[in-house]
Amino acid sequence: MTTPSNPPSTNRRARALRVVPLLGPALVAGVAYLDPGNVASNMTAGAQFGYLLVWVVVVGNLVAWLVQYLSAKLGLATGKSLTQILGERITNKWLRRGFWVQAEIVAMATDLAEVVGGAIAFNLLFGFPLLAGGMVMGLLSLFLLSLRDRSGAKAFERVIIALLVIISIGFGMGLVVAPPDPGSFFGGLVPRFEGPSSVLLAASILGATIMPHAIYAHSALTRDRFGQVLAGVERGKILKATRVDVTVALIIAGGVNLAILLTAAVSLQGVPGTDTLEGVYAALNNNLGPVIAVLFAVGLLASGLASTSVGAYAGAEIMSGLTDIQIPLLWRRVITLIPAFVILSIGADPTWALIISQVVLSFGIPFALIPLIIFTRDSALLGTEINSRTTTVLAVVASVFIIGLNAVLLWISFTGGI
Repeated sequence: MTTPSNPPSTNRRARALRVVPLLGPALVAGVAYLDPGNVASNMTAGAQFGYLLVWVVVVGNLVAWLVQYLSAKLGLATGKSLTQILGERITNKWLRRGFWVQAEIVAMATDLAEVVGGAIAFNLLFGFPLLAGGMVMGLLSLFLLSLRDRSGAKAFERVIIALLVIISIGFGMGLVVAPPDPGSFFGGLVPRFEGPSSVLLAASILGATIMPHAIYAHSALTRDRFGQVLAGVERGKILKATRVDVTVALIIAGGVNLAILLTAAVSLQGVPGTDTLEGVYAALNNNLGPVIAVLFAVGLLASGLASTSVGAYAGAEIMSGLTDIQIPLLWRRVITLIPAFVILSIGADPTWALIISQVVLSFGIPFALIPLIIFTRDSALLGTEINSRTTTVLAVVASVFIIGLNAVLLWISFTGGI
Protein backbone atom coordinates (compact mmCIF):
# COMPACT_ATOMS: atom_id res chain seq x y z
CA MET A 1 0.00 0.00 0.00
CA THR A 2 1.40 3.40 -0.96
CA THR A 3 1.70 6.17 1.57
CA PRO A 4 -0.39 9.19 0.61
CA SER A 5 1.65 12.22 -0.23
CA ASN A 6 1.39 15.32 1.93
CA PRO A 7 -1.12 17.89 0.69
CA PRO A 8 0.32 21.09 -0.85
CA SER A 9 -0.74 23.19 2.15
CA THR A 10 1.26 20.95 4.50
CA ASN A 11 4.34 21.20 2.27
CA ARG A 12 4.05 24.98 2.16
CA ARG A 13 3.73 25.11 5.93
CA ALA A 14 6.78 22.93 6.35
CA ARG A 15 8.82 25.11 4.00
CA ALA A 16 7.71 28.22 5.87
CA LEU A 17 8.75 26.71 9.20
CA ARG A 18 12.20 25.96 7.80
CA VAL A 19 12.57 29.60 6.68
CA VAL A 20 11.53 31.22 9.99
CA PRO A 21 14.75 30.41 11.94
CA LEU A 22 16.78 32.07 9.18
CA LEU A 23 14.95 35.41 9.45
CA GLY A 24 16.22 38.33 11.49
CA PRO A 25 19.13 40.31 9.99
CA ALA A 26 16.93 42.30 7.60
CA LEU A 27 14.45 43.09 10.38
CA VAL A 28 17.31 44.51 12.45
CA ALA A 29 18.69 46.51 9.51
CA GLY A 30 15.15 47.59 8.65
CA VAL A 31 14.88 49.45 11.96
CA ALA A 32 17.12 52.05 10.31
CA TYR A 33 14.13 52.94 8.09
CA LEU A 34 12.04 53.76 11.16
CA ASP A 35 14.30 56.11 13.07
CA PRO A 36 13.19 59.55 14.38
CA GLY A 37 14.55 61.14 11.21
CA ASN A 38 11.93 59.20 9.24
CA VAL A 39 9.27 60.39 11.64
CA ALA A 40 10.29 64.04 11.29
CA SER A 41 10.62 63.87 7.50
CA ASN A 42 7.36 62.01 6.88
CA MET A 43 5.35 63.98 9.44
CA THR A 44 6.60 67.27 8.01
CA ALA A 45 5.91 66.12 4.43
CA GLY A 46 2.36 65.08 5.28
CA ALA A 47 1.59 68.19 7.33
CA GLN A 48 2.97 70.60 4.69
CA PHE A 49 2.06 68.87 1.42
CA GLY A 50 -0.63 66.33 2.27
CA TYR A 51 -0.46 63.29 -0.02
CA LEU A 52 1.98 64.88 -2.49
CA LEU A 53 5.06 62.84 -1.51
CA VAL A 54 3.46 59.44 -1.01
CA TRP A 55 5.24 58.33 -4.19
CA VAL A 56 8.65 59.17 -2.66
CA VAL A 57 8.02 56.83 0.28
CA VAL A 58 6.91 54.02 -2.06
CA VAL A 59 9.84 54.46 -4.47
CA GLY A 60 12.26 54.73 -1.57
CA ASN A 61 11.11 51.42 -0.11
CA LEU A 62 11.25 49.64 -3.48
CA VAL A 63 14.83 50.84 -3.94
CA ALA A 64 15.62 49.91 -0.35
CA TRP A 65 14.45 46.33 -0.96
CA LEU A 66 16.93 45.90 -3.80
CA VAL A 67 19.76 47.61 -1.92
CA GLN A 68 19.32 45.64 1.30
CA TYR A 69 19.09 42.34 -0.56
CA LEU A 70 22.33 43.11 -2.42
CA SER A 71 24.03 44.03 0.86
CA ALA A 72 22.87 40.83 2.54
CA LYS A 73 23.93 38.77 -0.47
CA LEU A 74 27.39 40.34 -0.41
CA GLY A 75 27.88 39.42 3.24
CA LEU A 76 26.57 35.91 2.66
CA ALA A 77 28.59 35.16 -0.47
CA THR A 78 31.90 36.59 0.76
CA GLY A 79 31.75 36.17 4.53
CA LYS A 80 32.78 39.83 4.74
CA SER A 81 31.04 43.15 5.24
CA LEU A 82 30.93 45.89 2.62
CA THR A 83 33.35 48.04 4.62
CA GLN A 84 35.80 45.14 4.97
CA ILE A 85 35.88 44.67 1.20
CA LEU A 86 36.23 48.43 0.67
CA GLY A 87 39.12 48.47 3.12
CA GLU A 88 40.83 45.74 1.10
CA ARG A 89 40.11 47.25 -2.33
CA ILE A 90 41.02 50.89 -1.59
CA THR A 91 44.77 50.52 -1.46
CA ASN A 92 45.63 54.24 -1.29
CA LYS A 93 45.89 55.13 2.39
CA TRP A 94 44.60 58.70 2.04
CA LEU A 95 41.73 57.74 -0.24
CA ARG A 96 40.68 55.05 2.22
CA ARG A 97 40.84 57.52 5.09
CA GLY A 98 38.82 60.02 3.09
CA PHE A 99 36.16 57.40 2.46
CA TRP A 100 36.17 56.60 6.17
CA VAL A 101 35.72 60.28 7.10
CA GLN A 102 32.60 60.65 4.94
CA ALA A 103 31.23 57.39 6.34
CA GLU A 104 31.82 58.68 9.88
CA ILE A 105 30.02 61.93 9.04
CA VAL A 106 27.08 59.81 7.89
CA ALA A 107 27.26 57.83 11.14
CA MET A 108 27.21 61.06 13.14
CA ALA A 109 24.21 62.33 11.16
CA THR A 110 22.50 59.05 11.97
CA ASP A 111 23.25 59.42 15.67
CA LEU A 112 22.03 63.01 15.55
CA ALA A 113 18.62 61.93 14.28
CA GLU A 114 18.25 59.00 16.63
CA VAL A 115 19.47 60.62 19.84
CA VAL A 116 17.66 63.91 19.28
CA GLY A 117 14.44 62.03 18.46
CA GLY A 118 14.76 59.89 21.56
CA ALA A 119 15.47 62.97 23.68
CA ILE A 120 12.29 64.60 22.38
CA ALA A 121 10.34 61.45 23.25
CA PHE A 122 11.71 61.42 26.81
CA ASN A 123 10.73 65.07 27.12
CA LEU A 124 7.19 64.44 25.87
CA LEU A 125 6.61 61.36 28.03
CA PHE A 126 8.49 62.19 31.24
CA GLY A 127 9.44 65.87 31.04
CA PHE A 128 13.19 65.17 30.80
CA PRO A 129 15.38 68.08 29.64
CA LEU A 130 16.51 67.38 26.07
CA LEU A 131 20.20 67.01 26.93
CA ALA A 132 19.43 64.58 29.77
CA GLY A 133 17.17 62.56 27.48
CA GLY A 134 19.91 62.41 24.84
CA MET A 135 22.40 61.13 27.40
CA VAL A 136 19.97 58.43 28.52
CA MET A 137 19.55 57.36 24.89
CA GLY A 138 23.30 57.04 24.49
CA LEU A 139 23.60 54.90 27.63
CA LEU A 140 20.69 52.65 26.61
CA SER A 141 22.23 52.04 23.19
CA LEU A 142 25.46 50.95 24.87
CA PHE A 143 23.45 48.56 27.03
CA LEU A 144 21.85 46.96 23.97
CA LEU A 145 25.22 46.63 22.27
CA SER A 146 26.64 44.96 25.37
CA LEU A 147 23.67 42.58 25.28
CA ARG A 148 24.70 41.59 21.77
CA ASP A 149 28.27 40.94 22.91
CA ARG A 150 27.14 38.90 25.92
CA SER A 151 24.21 36.95 24.48
CA GLY A 152 24.88 36.84 20.73
CA ALA A 153 23.26 38.08 17.53
CA LYS A 154 19.94 36.27 18.01
CA ALA A 155 19.26 37.85 21.42
CA PHE A 156 20.04 41.28 19.97
CA GLU A 157 17.69 40.57 17.05
CA ARG A 158 14.85 39.59 19.42
CA VAL A 159 15.12 42.82 21.38
CA ILE A 160 15.22 44.95 18.23
CA ILE A 161 12.25 43.08 16.72
CA ALA A 162 10.28 43.63 19.95
CA LEU A 163 11.00 47.35 19.66
CA LEU A 164 9.93 47.15 16.00
CA VAL A 165 6.52 45.87 17.11
CA ILE A 166 6.18 48.80 19.53
CA ILE A 167 7.16 51.23 16.77
CA SER A 168 4.56 49.79 14.41
CA ILE A 169 1.78 50.09 16.97
CA GLY A 170 2.83 53.55 18.11
CA PHE A 171 2.88 55.06 14.62
CA GLY A 172 0.10 52.98 13.09
CA MET A 173 -2.78 53.65 15.45
CA GLY A 174 -3.34 57.19 14.23
CA LEU A 175 -4.21 55.83 10.81
CA VAL A 176 -6.64 53.33 12.34
CA VAL A 177 -8.51 56.16 14.06
CA ALA A 178 -8.43 58.48 11.03
CA PRO A 179 -7.99 56.52 7.77
CA PRO A 180 -6.92 58.31 4.57
CA ASP A 181 -9.03 59.11 1.53
CA PRO A 182 -8.32 56.36 -1.07
CA GLY A 183 -8.54 58.75 -4.03
CA SER A 184 -6.08 61.18 -2.51
CA PHE A 185 -3.74 58.32 -1.60
CA PHE A 186 -3.62 56.99 -5.16
CA GLY A 187 -3.22 60.54 -6.44
CA GLY A 188 -0.12 60.81 -4.25
CA LEU A 189 1.47 57.94 -6.19
CA VAL A 190 1.94 60.22 -9.21
CA PRO A 191 5.52 61.59 -9.14
CA ARG A 192 5.61 65.40 -8.88
CA PHE A 193 6.92 68.28 -6.76
CA GLU A 194 5.53 71.62 -5.62
CA GLY A 195 8.46 73.98 -5.14
CA PRO A 196 11.90 73.74 -3.54
CA SER A 197 10.61 72.73 -0.09
CA SER A 198 8.99 69.59 -1.49
CA VAL A 199 12.29 68.61 -3.17
CA LEU A 200 14.13 69.15 0.12
CA LEU A 201 11.65 66.93 1.92
CA ALA A 202 11.82 64.30 -0.83
CA ALA A 203 15.62 64.14 -0.42
CA SER A 204 15.11 63.95 3.34
CA ILE A 205 12.66 61.06 2.99
CA LEU A 206 15.07 59.21 0.69
CA GLY A 207 17.95 59.80 3.09
CA ALA A 208 15.82 58.42 5.90
CA THR A 209 14.69 55.42 3.87
CA ILE A 210 17.82 54.29 1.99
CA MET A 211 20.26 54.87 4.82
CA PRO A 212 23.97 54.39 4.12
CA HIS A 213 24.70 52.88 7.52
CA ALA A 214 21.95 50.30 6.95
CA ILE A 215 23.73 49.25 3.74
CA TYR A 216 26.99 48.85 5.65
CA ALA A 217 25.30 47.12 8.60
CA HIS A 218 23.24 44.55 6.68
CA SER A 219 26.24 42.87 5.08
CA ALA A 220 27.88 42.65 8.51
CA LEU A 221 24.71 41.33 10.19
CA THR A 222 24.41 38.60 7.56
CA ARG A 223 28.08 37.75 7.92
CA ASP A 224 27.78 37.51 11.71
CA ARG A 225 24.56 35.49 11.60
CA PHE A 226 25.44 32.96 8.88
CA GLY A 227 29.21 32.99 8.57
CA GLN A 228 29.63 29.99 10.88
CA VAL A 229 26.81 27.88 9.44
CA LEU A 230 27.45 28.14 5.72
CA ALA A 231 29.28 24.82 5.75
CA GLY A 232 26.19 23.08 7.13
CA VAL A 233 23.40 24.91 5.35
CA GLU A 234 23.02 25.31 1.63
CA ARG A 235 23.70 28.89 0.61
CA GLY A 236 20.80 28.85 -1.84
CA LYS A 237 18.32 28.20 0.95
CA ILE A 238 19.73 31.08 2.96
CA LEU A 239 19.48 33.37 -0.07
CA LYS A 240 15.81 32.45 -0.49
CA ALA A 241 15.22 33.06 3.21
CA THR A 242 17.05 36.39 2.90
CA ARG A 243 14.67 37.52 0.16
CA VAL A 244 11.76 36.71 2.48
CA ASP A 245 13.52 38.46 5.36
CA VAL A 246 14.11 41.64 3.34
CA THR A 247 10.56 41.58 1.96
CA VAL A 248 8.98 41.29 5.42
CA ALA A 249 11.27 43.99 6.82
CA LEU A 250 10.53 46.44 4.01
CA ILE A 251 6.78 45.78 4.07
CA ILE A 252 6.79 46.66 7.77
CA ALA A 253 9.08 49.67 7.36
CA GLY A 254 7.28 50.95 4.27
CA GLY A 255 3.88 50.46 5.86
CA VAL A 256 4.86 52.36 9.01
CA ASN A 257 6.46 55.19 7.02
CA LEU A 258 3.34 55.52 4.91
CA ALA A 259 1.24 55.48 8.07
CA ILE A 260 3.27 58.35 9.51
CA LEU A 261 2.94 60.49 6.36
CA LEU A 262 -0.74 59.67 5.88
CA THR A 263 -1.58 60.39 9.53
CA ALA A 264 -0.07 63.84 9.09
CA ALA A 265 -1.83 64.33 5.74
CA VAL A 266 -5.22 63.35 7.17
CA SER A 267 -5.09 64.95 10.61
CA LEU A 268 -2.33 67.57 10.64
CA GLN A 269 -2.30 69.27 7.22
CA GLY A 270 -2.52 73.01 7.74
CA VAL A 271 -2.51 72.70 11.54
CA PRO A 272 -0.23 75.38 13.08
CA GLY A 273 2.85 74.17 14.95
CA THR A 274 3.25 70.81 13.22
CA ASP A 275 6.70 71.73 11.93
CA THR A 276 8.13 70.29 15.17
CA LEU A 277 7.68 66.90 16.81
CA GLU A 278 6.49 68.62 19.97
CA GLY A 279 3.88 70.41 17.87
CA VAL A 280 2.90 67.13 16.22
CA TYR A 281 2.39 65.56 19.66
CA ALA A 282 0.19 68.48 20.75
CA ALA A 283 -1.80 68.40 17.50
CA LEU A 284 -2.35 64.65 17.73
CA ASN A 285 -3.52 65.11 21.33
CA ASN A 286 -6.00 67.78 20.25
CA ASN A 287 -7.22 66.13 17.02
CA LEU A 288 -7.06 62.39 17.76
CA GLY A 289 -6.95 62.22 21.54
CA PRO A 290 -4.33 61.68 24.28
CA VAL A 291 -4.04 57.92 23.69
CA ILE A 292 -2.86 58.38 20.09
CA ALA A 293 -0.49 61.15 21.19
CA VAL A 294 1.08 58.98 23.90
CA LEU A 295 1.38 56.03 21.50
CA PHE A 296 3.13 58.37 19.05
CA ALA A 297 5.64 59.41 21.75
CA VAL A 298 6.21 55.79 22.79
CA GLY A 299 6.79 54.84 19.15
CA LEU A 300 9.24 57.73 18.82
CA LEU A 301 11.16 56.56 21.90
CA ALA A 302 11.28 52.94 20.67
CA SER A 303 12.43 54.07 17.22
CA GLY A 304 15.24 56.14 18.71
CA LEU A 305 16.39 53.34 21.01
CA ALA A 306 16.32 50.61 18.37
CA SER A 307 17.87 52.64 15.57
CA THR A 308 20.63 54.16 17.70
CA SER A 309 21.72 50.66 18.70
CA VAL A 310 21.87 49.52 15.07
CA GLY A 311 23.62 52.79 14.16
CA ALA A 312 26.30 52.22 16.79
CA TYR A 313 26.83 48.69 15.46
CA ALA A 314 27.21 50.06 11.93
CA GLY A 315 29.61 52.76 13.10
CA ALA A 316 31.87 50.21 14.77
CA GLU A 317 31.84 48.14 11.57
CA ILE A 318 32.74 51.20 9.47
CA MET A 319 35.77 51.95 11.62
CA SER A 320 37.03 48.37 11.85
CA GLY A 321 36.59 47.77 8.12
CA LEU A 322 38.19 50.94 6.81
CA THR A 323 40.93 51.76 9.34
CA ASP A 324 43.47 50.17 11.61
CA ILE A 325 42.39 52.48 14.42
CA GLN A 326 41.36 50.62 17.54
CA ILE A 327 39.10 52.71 19.79
CA PRO A 328 37.05 51.18 22.64
CA LEU A 329 33.34 51.11 21.80
CA LEU A 330 32.53 53.47 24.67
CA TRP A 331 34.84 56.21 23.36
CA ARG A 332 33.76 55.63 19.76
CA ARG A 333 30.15 56.02 20.86
CA VAL A 334 30.89 59.22 22.79
CA ILE A 335 32.64 60.76 19.76
CA THR A 336 29.72 60.09 17.41
CA LEU A 337 27.26 61.44 19.99
CA ILE A 338 28.97 64.84 20.27
CA PRO A 339 27.04 66.56 17.40
CA ALA A 340 23.72 65.47 18.91
CA PHE A 341 24.71 66.75 22.34
CA VAL A 342 25.82 70.07 20.82
CA ILE A 343 22.46 70.49 19.06
CA LEU A 344 20.60 69.71 22.28
CA SER A 345 22.82 72.04 24.34
CA ILE A 346 22.58 75.16 22.17
CA GLY A 347 18.81 75.06 21.87
CA ALA A 348 18.65 74.61 18.08
CA ASP A 349 15.34 73.49 16.61
CA PRO A 350 15.64 69.70 17.05
CA THR A 351 13.03 68.78 14.44
CA TRP A 352 14.76 70.83 11.73
CA ALA A 353 18.06 69.24 12.80
CA LEU A 354 16.44 65.84 12.24
CA ILE A 355 15.36 66.76 8.71
CA ILE A 356 18.77 68.19 7.77
CA SER A 357 20.46 65.07 9.16
CA GLN A 358 18.41 63.00 6.73
CA VAL A 359 19.56 65.20 3.84
CA VAL A 360 23.17 64.52 4.90
CA LEU A 361 22.37 60.81 4.82
CA SER A 362 20.96 61.20 1.32
CA PHE A 363 24.29 62.59 0.11
CA GLY A 364 26.09 59.64 1.70
CA ILE A 365 24.04 57.06 -0.19
CA PRO A 366 26.12 56.99 -3.43
CA PHE A 367 29.31 56.26 -1.49
CA ALA A 368 27.73 53.06 -0.17
CA LEU A 369 25.50 52.19 -3.11
CA ILE A 370 27.95 52.47 -6.02
CA PRO A 371 30.59 50.14 -4.47
CA LEU A 372 27.80 47.72 -3.53
CA ILE A 373 26.69 47.51 -7.18
CA ILE A 374 30.27 47.08 -8.39
CA PHE A 375 31.07 44.32 -5.91
CA THR A 376 27.84 42.35 -6.44
CA ARG A 377 28.45 42.17 -10.20
CA ASP A 378 32.04 40.93 -9.68
CA SER A 379 32.07 37.20 -10.50
CA ALA A 380 35.51 36.79 -8.92
CA LEU A 381 34.04 38.02 -5.64
CA LEU A 382 30.53 36.54 -5.63
CA GLY A 383 30.86 33.51 -7.90
CA THR A 384 27.47 32.05 -8.78
CA GLU A 385 25.64 34.70 -6.70
CA ILE A 386 26.67 37.46 -9.10
CA ASN A 387 23.93 39.94 -10.05
CA SER A 388 21.91 39.31 -13.17
CA ARG A 389 22.02 42.01 -15.82
CA THR A 390 18.47 43.09 -14.93
CA THR A 391 19.38 43.47 -11.26
CA THR A 392 22.42 45.55 -12.11
CA VAL A 393 20.41 47.80 -14.47
CA LEU A 394 17.73 48.37 -11.80
CA ALA A 395 20.38 49.19 -9.20
CA VAL A 396 22.10 51.64 -11.56
CA VAL A 397 18.78 53.35 -12.37
CA ALA A 398 18.09 53.70 -8.63
CA SER A 399 21.53 55.19 -8.06
CA VAL A 400 21.09 57.69 -10.90
CA PHE A 401 17.71 58.74 -9.50
CA ILE A 402 19.08 59.34 -6.01
CA ILE A 403 22.20 61.14 -7.20
CA GLY A 404 20.10 63.24 -9.58
CA LEU A 405 17.75 64.27 -6.79
CA ASN A 406 20.75 65.31 -4.70
CA ALA A 407 22.07 67.41 -7.61
CA VAL A 408 18.71 69.18 -7.87
CA LEU A 409 18.81 69.78 -4.13
CA LEU A 410 22.24 71.40 -4.43
CA TRP A 411 20.97 73.62 -7.24
CA ILE A 412 18.02 74.70 -5.10
CA SER A 413 20.35 75.43 -2.16
CA PHE A 414 22.55 77.74 -4.22
CA THR A 415 19.98 79.37 -6.51
CA GLY A 416 16.90 79.43 -4.30
CA GLY A 417 14.56 77.97 -6.87
CA ILE A 418 13.88 75.32 -9.50
